[in-house]
Amino acid sequence: MQSRDVEWAEGRWTRDPAGSRSAGDALVVRAVAGSDYWRTTHYGFVHDDGHGLLGDWPVDAAVEVTFDTSTLTGLYDQAGLLLWVDETHWVKAGIEISDGVPHLGAVVTNEVSDWSLAPVPDWTGRLVTVRASRGGEAGDAVTLRARADDGPWRTLRVAPFATGTDAAAQAGPMLCAPLREGLEVRFTRWALAAADVELHAEPPAG
Repeated sequence: MQSRDVEWAEGRWTRDPAGSRSAGDALVVRAVAGSDYWRTTHYGFVHDDGHGLLGDWPVDAAVEVTFDTSTLTGLYDQAGLLLWVDETHWVKAGIEISDGVPHLGAVVTNEVSDWSLAPVPDWTGRLVTVRASRGGEAGDAVTLRARADDGPWRTLRVAPFATGTDAAAQAGPMLCAPLREGLEVRFTRWALAAADVELHAEPPAG
């Protein structure tokens, strides 16, 4: 597909944030304290009150979200990309603070959640882009990648995505503040792009 930027106004919030405002071409969003997405695993609770700004995600396409990590400072502060089918089938991927260090991570939820993460201390305070691609040779899987600024893409995860190869899904920017008040995140870009061609190759240039 032809790459295009998605207008912020095209999305609909899964839960209204505490506030949002335009800042040039960017969108600055303030999270509600206690907001998060998680289902059952390890902790035994269900949280489905995070903030996802969702729009249609076509089959055989990628979605990308870019955001400023400089305000992510508190434990479990997080921002990135939410991929959504329904309340028990979703993926979130991005930067999350754990033990005082930013981590690149993903939560894949098929009825119950799992969590994978890796520390990226050198990404502190930088613009990070998270990308998810589905369709094509990947079939019903989703490939998650991320990069800091204009650096090389890092493959984060290949995971099942519960829609199958041709079902509808939604995707867009995400933020959560499980443990504190006052988290604001500046999102600078939301785009749809051509799907990945091959797992071990760079994504198509947008």
